[in-house]
Amino acid sequence: MRLVLKNIGKLLGVENEPTPFVAGARMEHINVIDDAWLVIEQEKIVCYGTGEVLPFTDDEVLDCKGGMVMPAFCDSHTHLVYAGSREREYEDKIRGLSYEEIAKRGGGILNSASLMAATEESQLFDLSLPRVMEILKSGTGAVEIKSGYGLNTGDELKMLRVIKRLREETPLTIRSTFLGAHAFPDAYKNNRDQYVQLVVEEMIPAVAGEQLADYIDVFCDRGFFSVEQTDRILEAGQKNGLIPKIHANELDYSGGIQVGVKYEAQSVDHLEYIGSNELDALKSGNTMPTLLPGASFFLGLDYAPARKLIEAGLPVALASDYNPGSSPSGNMEFVMSLGITQLKMLPNEVFNAVTQNGAYAMGVEGFLGSITPGKLANLILTVPMPGFGFMPYSYGTSQIQKVIINGEIQS
Repeated sequence: MRLVLKNIGKLLGVENEPTPFVAGARMEHINVIDDAWLVIEQEKIVCYGTGEVLPFTDDEVLDCKGGMVMPAFCDSHTHLVYAGSREREYEDKIRGLSYEEIAKRGGGILNSASLMAATEESQLFDLSLPRVMEILKSGTGAVEIKSGYGLNTGDELKMLRVIKRLREETPLTIRSTFLGAHAFPDAYKNNRDQYVQLVVEEMIPAVAGEQLADYIDVFCDRGFFSVEQTDRILEAGQKNGLIPKIHANELDYSGGIQVGVKYEAQSVDHLEYIGSNELDALKSGNTMPTLLPGASFFLGLDYAPARKLIEAGLPVALASDYNPGSSPSGNMEFVMSLGITQLKMLPNEVFNAVTQNGAYAMGVEGFLGSITPGKLANLILTVPMPGFGFMPYSYGTSQIQKVIINGEIQS
């Protein structure tokens, strides 16, 4: 049976010939069809057009009543599998402690690692499943989820098995990332290279052996993993079939962007610190710069220079960074609002950053991210609005009426 959407006010993000991502000045453009209809069959977009549509007798028909239809959000950077919240650290931050000071006191990632160690795999799944369903209902159709709160082989594998189960038991498109190099456990604080050796010689082969991850990530930044350590980890990951990603330049100019581009990383993420060397490196490859304004908002950090990236002719993706310590929300509507209010992006640029470019940043651009015949029907139906710009403008009030995932209307 087909699903026919009729009376669509505006169909946003239409592409007959899909491109992998949108960069520079092109980010300001969206292909739009007014007064549209769209047909879905066997989970995929079949066709679309303008004006009246004549459904078959057995079609399911959804009257959009003038609402807009757009691709569902592609959230390419999250840590939503975790064992407990960290609201106490937020109080510490209010009292004036920095992110690094909280980490040195055993907070931050190490706090989450302690909670992870005390949590059984089945319980971890039960804690994580509602978060996945929460982001689905708020318009996310594809999500990347990282490990990184285990920091030992057993707990990293536990996290990745939970991500695999979420992938199997929920309708979302999920990509899995191994982030054993998220922080240094206390036991290795005086011998960091020994922990890198553990990641390279034990964790990566175990992850690859169970085929639990699509990507490998490293937190390459001041106080965390050096360029040399990152280089070693990414090389080992690539040899085991894992595609690189990078946390970089959140806290300082770290060299993480350059090493990411060297290894043809799918994305480099955070990027609060960007200079000419970083821009030159990004322009030399096809790595997606991915900005996480939710973390800057929550931690009170400087925001990444989105305008500098776009004006250099580069693409930009936006993601939520959903995690317990620095961005405890996966709400991509709010991420879009931060994009226009704090990153000074135009509404159409924000649209491309959370759809097509977000899809590329997690390697699913071939079947998600745009309204294209043959692509998976992961869609958002909005309430009637004056134009797309109203969606990020009206922060705090959701404009989403229905979400369609794999061609099915979600209740």
